[in-house]
This record gives sequence, C-alpha cells and structure tokens, in this order.
Amino acid sequence: QVQLVESGGGSVQAGGSLRLSCTVSGYTSRSLYMGWFRQVPGKEREGVAAIEINGRTTYAGSAKGRSTISKDNAKNTLYLQMNSLKPEDTAMYYCAGGNFGLGRIDFLLSEREYNYWGPGTQVTVSS
Repeated sequence: QVQLVESGGGSVQAGGSLRLSCTVSGYTSRSLYMGWFRQVPGKEREGVAAIEINGRTTYAGSAKGRSTISKDNAKNTLYLQMNSLKPEDTAMYYCAGGNFGLGRIDFLLSEREYNYWGPGTQVTVSS
C-alpha cells in the first residue's frame, strides 16, 4: 500500500522560508513522478511544482524563482524548499505521486495525473 506523508509545515512571517518533506512508503519514489499542490478553503487545489521520474522540474508561476522541488530517491523523500514566503502562500500543501500516466512534464501540475496523495500539511504566512 502506497502512502505519502507530508511534514515541515508551520507558521512563518512573510519573507521567511520553509522546507516541506514528503516521505513515500510502500513504493519506491524512483518510479514515481511527483508534485506539490496547495489548496485554500473555497478554492480548487492548484499545482505548485512537480518533478518527472528523470528529474526534470516544472513550477507554477507563483512559485517560480521562490521554490525548489527535489527528490531524494535514496531516502524515498520529496522536498519543496520555499523562500520569500508571502501571506498568499498560506494554504494546505499536499504531496502527490503518480505512476499510471506518461508523467510528461507538461501535465504534471494537473492533479488528474496523480493517483497517490498525502493528507497535507498546513503552511501559514503572516504579514
């Protein structure tokens, strides 16, 4: 049974940094394309960053230049380093993994590409 568990969320002031982690169990992250998504109440879940199996990355415009996604296959862990955080980054952040699609970078910011999800970790940025 594949499980994803996020950690590293919390409360920070604007301009601060956080590193989110997502630990994969029951499967090898080496064979997953993975992504980070976020959601605020009343809005749809949106893609933040994603990484192909071969390591290519893509970012949403809101995250580009401020965030870095990476995956350590030896630790079966996905990361999202977020810098220069803004109040509008406040959301529940979800880790996602997929292995049923082609995993092409052009589509990996869409939640439809993923079949495994973590329960989420809350990020709150105060001004």
